[in-house]
Amino acid sequence: MGGQSRKWMILVATIWIQAFTGTNFDFSAYSSDLKSVLGITQVQLNYLAVASDLGKVFGWSSGLALMYFPLWTVLFAAAFMGFVGYGVQWLVITHFISLPYIMVFLCCLLAGLSICWFNTVCFVLCISNFPANRSLALSLTVSFNGVSAALYTLAYNAINPASPELYLLLNALIPFIVSFTAIIPILRQPPFEPLPPDGVRRDSLMFLVLNILAALNGVYLLLFGSKSSDLTSARLLFGGAIVLLIFPLCIPGLVIARNWYHRTIHTSFRLEGSGFILVHPDELELHKGMLAHEANRESYQLLNEDVVQNPVKTVAVEEDDIDESCCGKLITRDQLEVLGIEHSLSLLLRRSDFWLYYVTYFCGGTIGLVYSNNLGQIAQSLGQSSNTTTLVTLYSSFSFFGRLLSATPDYIRAKVYFARTGWLAIALLPTPIALFLLASSGHSSALQAGTALMGLSSGFIFAAAVSITSELFGPNSVGVNHNILITNIPIGSLIYGFLAALVYDSHGFTGIKSVTSESVVCMGRDCYYLTFVWWGCLSLLGLGSSLVLFIRTRRAYQRFEQARISSNIDS
Repeated sequence: MGGQSRKWMILVATIWIQAFTGTNFDFSAYSSDLKSVLGITQVQLNYLAVASDLGKVFGWSSGLALMYFPLWTVLFAAAFMGFVGYGVQWLVITHFISLPYIMVFLCCLLAGLSICWFNTVCFVLCISNFPANRSLALSLTVSFNGVSAALYTLAYNAINPASPELYLLLNALIPFIVSFTAIIPILRQPPFEPLPPDGVRRDSLMFLVLNILAALNGVYLLLFGSKSSDLTSARLLFGGAIVLLIFPLCIPGLVIARNWYHRTIHTSFRLEGSGFILVHPDELELHKGMLAHEANRESYQLLNEDVVQNPVKTVAVEEDDIDESCCGKLITRDQLEVLGIEHSLSLLLRRSDFWLYYVTYFCGGTIGLVYSNNLGQIAQSLGQSSNTTTLVTLYSSFSFFGRLLSATPDYIRAKVYFARTGWLAIALLPTPIALFLLASSGHSSALQAGTALMGLSSGFIFAAAVSITSELFGPNSVGVNHNILITNIPIGSLIYGFLAALVYDSHGFTGIKSVTSESVVCMGRDCYYLTFVWWGCLSLLGLGSSLVLFIRTRRAYQRFEQARISSNIDS
């Protein structure tokens, strides 16, 4: 039973790692100073942001390392790469050393690669210790990656709020320190113990408690994350954030107390009717097994209403609704029939659903990430430079809430069942709204509202993507397939950022400008107006792609749900 408490200690350690390793989200807080010190254009600054995202292209290297080295070695390798990548940049921005642009580019690439390695370690820990509730474990821990910028802003305000280069020093040191802190529970990782059904429901309740604590953490950071009235209060606020991060340690304590109560009082708690019905690999295997036993195509009718009376509200699918027009062929061609089928690389790349999913991510979550990279210059161009840290905290906090909301389908599934791809389409809605709002107004309130909506939307997409990839293309192949999916991030970062930089520099040379060193600073709404319009149009393309993906996959989700309900009735 001690293993049960140790696995929760590992989850808390994973939360700490994720909370302090989302270092790419604070790039906008120091990017203007880095641009000035290096004397580079906005296009060249964009390449540095791309270099950080380019680390995701080499994400497969972390999986390869895990094949030959223990988990703790990969963790410290990630910490060392981040220490070198950000540490050298800090030396450059503080004028301790001078390096050519290409070397700074390579340091950004190394720092971005470290984030990917940290994420791989966290994914492996969640999947190996919570196989039955892995979607909840992943969404919870990935959520904390979104608060990194807010936590670093609190630390920045608590130490020296007049030195933006301090972000780079914190980015180098804190993940290294956290890795040492997290190593003890990781080394004491318990062996796998299959959970009985009541154990799965009990763990689900634990995750609900942790999500409530996480929401409190997010509210705290949103309210106080950018407050810097004086050094003393800033330090108190940072201390409060650390206390909230330590508070989840009460969960292992509750597990130990319950085990003691169970052994001593000779009784146990019964958690009947929990309502937490989760999608995990065992259910996917059961679903595939049921379908495999069908003798022919005609007997493959899991949607037949005579099979089971579905007590859950679901999205109805009528075959007659799909005609033989071009639109009908778009929906039915190469359509997924079953969730959880493993996809090899060649099969994945031939799947229309994968490319719809790719375009959805490319024109949705990736735009949100590029927006956060440009947030410093956006604020500066609108005369809001003094509010940059506030905007960074706002984006970070709402990204955190978006990631937490990605677990909603798992919690409300017993009441209302809706395909996860449908939730993805809903999550994309705030992105075009935010971008067209930013294009229509340069007021500070519009900037804050647009930033919050962008964070909310992209946060949901980032967190939900792992579960969607697992469900559509197989849980065992999720590591490889998801790394293929997120290759859209560096590509999008390059294309979207390059577009934004060209517009920025063109107005910098022709409009109002101030020159520091050799870099151009553009001022006024025109600096990003066309960028917001183009990004908004592209996000509408992503929204349309997500709707087509939902329509194409909802039948597979419906069949999965019907099979699960049928198996529950039989048991």
